[in-house]
Amino acid sequence: MIKISDINKIREDFYLLKNSDLTYLDNAASSLKPQQVIDALNYYNEKLGVNVHRGVYKLSYEATDLYEKARQKVADFIHCKFKEVVFTRGASSALNLVASSYGMKYINEGDEIITSELEHHSSMLPWQHVAKVKKAKLIYVPLDAEHRITIENFKKVLTHKTKVVALTHASNVMGYITPIKEIIKLAHEVGAVVSVDGAQSVPHMKVDVKELDCDFISFSGHKMCGPTGIGVLYGKYKLLQSMDPVEFGGDMIDYVYLQDVTFKDAPYKFETGTPIIAGAIGIGAAIDYLNEIGFDFIESQESKLRIYALTQLKNIEGLQLFNPNTDTGIISFNIEGVHPHDVASAFDQENVAIRAGHHCAQPLMNCLKQVATVRASFYFYNTEKDIDNLVEAIKKAKEFFDLFK
Repeated sequence: MIKISDINKIREDFYLLKNSDLTYLDNAASSLKPQQVIDALNYYNEKLGVNVHRGVYKLSYEATDLYEKARQKVADFIHCKFKEVVFTRGASSALNLVASSYGMKYINEGDEIITSELEHHSSMLPWQHVAKVKKAKLIYVPLDAEHRITIENFKKVLTHKTKVVALTHASNVMGYITPIKEIIKLAHEVGAVVSVDGAQSVPHMKVDVKELDCDFISFSGHKMCGPTGIGVLYGKYKLLQSMDPVEFGGDMIDYVYLQDVTFKDAPYKFETGTPIIAGAIGIGAAIDYLNEIGFDFIESQESKLRIYALTQLKNIEGLQLFNPNTDTGIISFNIEGVHPHDVASAFDQENVAIRAGHHCAQPLMNCLKQVATVRASFYFYNTEKDIDNLVEAIKKAKEFFDLFK
């Protein structure tokens, strides 16, 4: 287990952190990949590079073994069964799968689907589509004064007509952690199914799907030190078995007749064609890496950075801080009178990488009365020096743009 004092050792695992003066603060969009993950990807691509499941030769057997071991690593990581892990193209793909399969099959006219204005578009839009097609009602949890989801406000919209609840576990803009366990319990009391967007939670905190009792949770590899193009849908096995596949082709069938077909059991009926082999092996390596570091360190480091950053930013005149009470390493702000995209460009001149835009959360931007925000987001490999560089970049940007006022 790596100790907190070994942060410099951790940074040695990341090429961009040891070979440049980059200050990388765009982790909510995508994290950096350690050498261990790159090595795992390269091993498959260089030494194997073949398909899985159907080959009887040694290379295919080894590739299949690595692929399915990665599924088991994911299962152990979130505390579920092997057969409850579906590999997808990403968190968005996983969230869409729930809506396209479960939603289209079980939502009926007049049913209610609860979501929120805090959602990433990938959590909201699939259910918006289901509601339109099935003539159901899309209901929004009222956000409180801080733009949080609260138990009290959730109770206001929960009814016996509620069939699905689709909410984020941690906001990608405000950094707020939703009281999702309590919400799941309330939803289940009225017979509703809960789909959780875990893209911003699973990489940063211990997530036990059995303890949460969520019906579905979706997350992606590239936000947790893994490769792009790979994600995970966890679903309770009984629900996965009841759902129909939404893509059809090879490797997901049991037997094909001229007028009919039977499918494999979950998870395989949702993984048609050649799967994302290298990506799965890569996310398995990323899980090994995160387990080696340990979430005690990850959560402690991010908490320390969050407190330090907020202390610094609150003292900067002319800085609009939208989530001064953020729960995670995500901080959204603007510099008064300066467009966020201009801020991002100015930061880039200082080699500080942040995100500017609506962050795929335009309804939330409307709540904030902003067209966009600047977002800095931390991960366990960031340091207080990175925060200092961010603060210095803000001050230089303010000085520059003040010249044109």
